[in-house]
Amino acid sequence: MATNNSGSFQADVENYIAQSTLPLARRQLVVYQFGDPLTLPKGRGVVYQAARWNRVPLPFAPLSEGVPPIGQNMTVTMVSATALQWGDKITLTDVAEMTIKHPMFQIAKELCTLAVSETLERNTFNNLGGGSQVNYVNSRGSRAALVTGDVLNLHEINRMQAALSTLGSPRFMGDEQTDTKLDADAGGARASNDPRGMPHYTAVLHTLAAQDLRENSTFVLASSYSDINKLYNAEVGELGGVRFCASNMVPFWTGFATVAGTAGTAGSLATGTYFLLITGSDTQNQYESYVAQVSTGISVTGPNGSISFTTPNVAGYTFNAYIGTTSSPGNLGLSVLGPISGPMQGQATQLPPNTAVVITGTGVAQVPPAAPATGTTVYPTYVFGRGAYGQVKLDEIKYTYLDKADKSDPLNQLRVVGWKVMYGTILLNQLFFGRIESTSAFSATFG
Repeated sequence: MATNNSGSFQADVENYIAQSTLPLARRQLVVYQFGDPLTLPKGRGVVYQAARWNRVPLPFAPLSEGVPPIGQNMTVTMVSATALQWGDKITLTDVAEMTIKHPMFQIAKELCTLAVSETLERNTFNNLGGGSQVNYVNSRGSRAALVTGDVLNLHEINRMQAALSTLGSPRFMGDEQTDTKLDADAGGARASNDPRGMPHYTAVLHTLAAQDLRENSTFVLASSYSDINKLYNAEVGELGGVRFCASNMVPFWTGFATVAGTAGTAGSLATGTYFLLITGSDTQNQYESYVAQVSTGISVTGPNGSISFTTPNVAGYTFNAYIGTTSSPGNLGLSVLGPISGPMQGQATQLPPNTAVVITGTGVAQVPPAAPATGTTVYPTYVFGRGAYGQVKLDEIKYTYLDKADKSDPLNQLRVVGWKVMYGTILLNQLFFGRIESTSAFSATFG
């Protein structure tokens, strides 16, 4: 008996695609908002400078009758930041727009909008990494000394809060000068019985580190009272005058084994002993989160010396190669496999995985992140007061939507969605913020 089953007629099956698209993974964007908004006037270059007049020493002893004091010198501290132009674009063809089910041009606009806010967030974190005030959990001496079990705890939070208070870091919703009498009026912004109006420091921590903190019974109890008084996006609780915001865009660093290099004669390195350090940047946020241990010394014979190695075979990363004549390399290498255009042209960066690379020379100065111990992942928690850093804006965020014919596209075959912004993050006062580095008892993968 002849039987006609469905498998014989697959060519006549019309595939179904849902009208709505699936949601993207959520990002908690919190750190950009805490920077002071600053404006760099147009026509004044790209460098924003701010001055801080330092206090004069207090008199050591009372005056002698009829004898004027020697007096004090005034001193000023300058800080600066450079506004850089950031931007990107998505280009579509008219054929793609006509043949794809979903509205490609509109989707491109939405993706560019996400990219803008996430770029500002990522750049802020990168700049905060330049902060000089660091505490390591359990009083470890360095990032490399952190081990499993060195998770975020209340002692470290109290230590950081105490340091900021001792150094006089201003608090959010606090006055420059001490308010000796809080307003008892329940309707006032500073009312003593209104927790949302009380002066506080803020902290931004990784979502995994937040869970370490949530396993502390004291924090859980305090958070149960502060949950109804949340002020900020992604706030997870308040304790001891510090409000905590969790974000999955906080950078982290994982230590990996050394990537070995061998000396060759295919470049321009001078005779000497060189050290090689490989880092990996994730292809989404471009954080240098993969950090290998520095190599042993590589003896190179010049003047045509070179160093060869193979990038790690790890998907989802591109790699950067640092070289130097000490065990703390501070320069990118040069490689023909690096970018072929732009400010990083020819540098040993954005190298693909599992690829043989030849370092032919010493490139631009750049400091790699410090490596944790092999197999250990370290998370920073940033704690800061008001005025710790600012967002210097020279030009507002601007979007371009090009969907008309022009001289470069006379047949209107291309659609371009682009964005740009010119700004920079400035560290206003290193004493007004710091970071705590810790490991975590949690993992980003399902167990």
